[in-house]
Amino acid sequence: MIWFAKSVMCMFCHSEKGKALTTVHAKGRTHAVIPKSPERGADAAARALQAVLTSLEDSKAEDIVTIDIAGKSALGDYMVVVSGRSNRHVLAISDHLLTDLKDEGFGTARVEGQDGGDWILIDTGDIIVHVFRPEIREFYNIEKMWAAPEIDEETLH
Repeated sequence: MIWFAKSVMCMFCHSEKGKALTTVHAKGRTHAVIPKSPERGADAAARALQAVLTSLEDSKAEDIVTIDIAGKSALGDYMVVVSGRSNRHVLAISDHLLTDLKDEGFGTARVEGQDGGDWILIDTGDIIVHVFRPEIREFYNIEKMWAAPEIDEETLH
């Protein structure tokens, strides 16, 4: 998870004998890292998912896979994994998606990996989108990891 802080200082204040040593924290302004959508809950996530899928289809993203991670992870409600044909296509898909999300009122999503164009991660808060080149997607195979069967608590005891 990405955390931004302008400044965090920690100063140790030495005290007189017999008094406790205290730590003073002076924090700068911390920026919110989770986009706040006007709606909350399953309806907002479903609306965001529809906007994401529409944008990906418009961008000619390939092999679109949607994974419901609600209840499995606190990361979000859905994970979407797609492929682009080349670095340029991966970058175009992600740029188009970011513009569409902003236009639809979902705010600015967090983005990682735009430098290379091999694997770009877009986190809207409710939905995590992975845009891969095919070789990179095949290597990491994150769909398989998230598609693992759920284990009942009874079988763990």
